[in-house]
Amino acid sequence: MIKSMTGYGKAECELSQKKVTIEIKSLNSKQMDLNTRISLLFREKDLEIRRELSDKLVRGKVDFILYTESLGEDSATKINAGIVSSYYKQLEKISSDLNIPLHDNILQSILALPEVVRNEREELDDQEWKSILVKIGEAIEALDRFRVQEGAILRQDLIVNINIITALLAEVDQYEAERVTRIKEKIYDGLKDISIEQVNENRLEQEMIFYLEKMDVNEEKVRLLSHCNYFLETIDLAEPVGKKLGFISQEIGREVNTLGSKANHLEMQKLVIRMKDALEKIKEQLLNVL
Repeated sequence: MIKSMTGYGKAECELSQKKVTIEIKSLNSKQMDLNTRISLLFREKDLEIRRELSDKLVRGKVDFILYTESLGEDSATKINAGIVSSYYKQLEKISSDLNIPLHDNILQSILALPEVVRNEREELDDQEWKSILVKIGEAIEALDRFRVQEGAILRQDLIVNINIITALLAEVDQYEAERVTRIKEKIYDGLKDISIEQVNENRLEQEMIFYLEKMDVNEEKVRLLSHCNYFLETIDLAEPVGKKLGFISQEIGREVNTLGSKANHLEMQKLVIRMKDALEKIKEQLLNVL
């Protein structure tokens, strides 16, 4: 089954006093390019998350985001009321001693002083982590479904363009006889232009056969058709096939180029140009195939 590298998955879960949201986005890349943004509480699980993503998603530019929202009144950030009171009393005494009035924003100024606000590190609960790990799996599955849907569109487009190449290849046969005749006529006309009075017919026939064999495109046509058929067989394999299809498309390109260089016939060269156009569309789509 062909899959796209583009995808998006999201999952949420509510735990004690907090809501956890997981988002995964994926774009095309030659290899696994993974970037994670994780809340401080779960930072110790970064390697475990990376292994899970790499195993399941295989390839692509993947952005993983895990963030939390507090659902209760409790907060990890605490204001030390005792220190606030101590600061205020000290400032009040200084104000009285120096005869300088305290401004209205004194509390805001005190909150900016050292040790007034402290962050209490929350401990990661193993049971909560198991629930989150399940949700990470659900987000990965959602992204994978997205990839499958996009892959179905890519598959259809690839098949259409491969069929265009094979259909154009079938049209080459109608020009083969005319092409050989034109090559022979061109050789004879060339001999007449250089005014050679006596020509060894046997030698000329041998040279012409040798030349026509060099210009023969039958092997290229057979290999090109074989590569196209192999492409269609490979596209429905269960494993990731993007790289393999890329290699096959390179072989298709070699045969199309050789066919064009040997064609020596205007209509055949037009067919080759159209084949190249279809092949470029295939290569462009393969950049996003897993």
